[in-house]
Amino acid sequence: MNNRGQLLISGALIALALGTVGVYVKLRPGGEEAVATGHNHAAMGGGTGDAKPITLDAESARRIGVAYATVDSGPMMRTVRTVGSVTYDETRLVDVNPKIEGWVEELYVNFTGAPVRRGQPLMAVYSPMLIAAQEELILAARLARESAGGAAAENAQSLLDAARRRLAYWDVPADEIERIEGSGVPQRTLTLLAPAGGLVVEKDVVEGARIMPGMNLFRIADLSTVWIEGEVFEKDLALARVGTSVRVTLDAYPGEELAGRITYVYPTVGQEARTGRVRIELPNPGLKLKPGMFANVEFDAALQAHALRVPRGAVLTTGTRSLVFVRHDDGVLVPHEVTVGQAAGEYVQILTGLSVGQVVVASASFLVDAESNLGAAMKGMAPSAPSGASDPHAGHTMPPDTTDPHAGHTMPPDTTGSQAGHTGHAAHSAPGGL
Repeated sequence: MNNRGQLLISGALIALALGTVGVYVKLRPGGEEAVATGHNHAAMGGGTGDAKPITLDAESARRIGVAYATVDSGPMMRTVRTVGSVTYDETRLVDVNPKIEGWVEELYVNFTGAPVRRGQPLMAVYSPMLIAAQEELILAARLARESAGGAAAENAQSLLDAARRRLAYWDVPADEIERIEGSGVPQRTLTLLAPAGGLVVEKDVVEGARIMPGMNLFRIADLSTVWIEGEVFEKDLALARVGTSVRVTLDAYPGEELAGRITYVYPTVGQEARTGRVRIELPNPGLKLKPGMFANVEFDAALQAHALRVPRGAVLTTGTRSLVFVRHDDGVLVPHEVTVGQAAGEYVQILTGLSVGQVVVASASFLVDAESNLGAAMKGMAPSAPSGASDPHAGHTMPPDTTDPHAGHTMPPDTTGSQAGHTGHAAHSAPGGL
């Protein structure tokens, strides 16, 4: 047979041998399981759920930045930060409105922001009603003086008292009424005085304007004390209590901190922002705080007076549970499952899983967890027994079937007759066939 035929027959035999070995490996007991578990990805990616105790020497702990802390019991303090704005003290606002109809003859306070003091003249008003009331006063005063006594004198005095009250009810000052009564001459205009001191924050009148009873002409605000109204999120409203000390800073005065107290917590919550308002009263010397300014407000609130706590960095949280690595007396770091409560400042409350005095990993906990999971993954990847013990046939070559030398072989079609086919077998069995 030529060399080309020998090579073709040899290649076919090698392919048949490889196919036989593959079928054997696949169908041997445990074959599929061995293939499926050849790479244990579950062991390699276990996360904190596969964390195991580990031993970490001092040098390794120093290298990865591990720090320790002791579980203790103490107050849980939370700092609440919010924003607010400066506004008027509503108890120190005064509106000026007339009780008579008339015209402004002269305006003495003629711009918004003007400072006024109590009793200061604001405007001179001409009013026919006032002139009539003054004439009644003058007439009643003359009748009272001319009455000889008896019932006539009593009636005259009653008329005089009524005329005085009418002018007083119209905010005419008492000394002005006395002057009109003494002079006997009615005044063409009447001067309206400021009922309170402060700053004019609203002005709705000009000189020559007609005024009506009840019209708001001025609004005067006393800014010696101002309010700051802060917006507190709904989850922090329970911590905002009347009397709580607060710290206030304003962008207008960087580096300056003002101290105040919460004086009122409003009883409603905004539907859109889900925030509630708190009121803070602040003295305002020099009128530095101006209504409309933005302010930053913060205050400390105690969640619990005594709570079991650890540093925030000690807790490793997954989607379903939380772990803390506890250092035992022999130096082994053991993961403990814990139930956490509220977080405040640099501490986290521990409800269950730890006790006072235990030493825990306070920083670099994620590195310790990674080291622990790596050890668990490496153990999961190591074989549990030699492959020969699990499969007595592993590593052995399948012996040839001596009962049928042609079993498992597929012969090519005999195109040259039976003698050519037997020649192929002879070539296969000859020592120098290949």
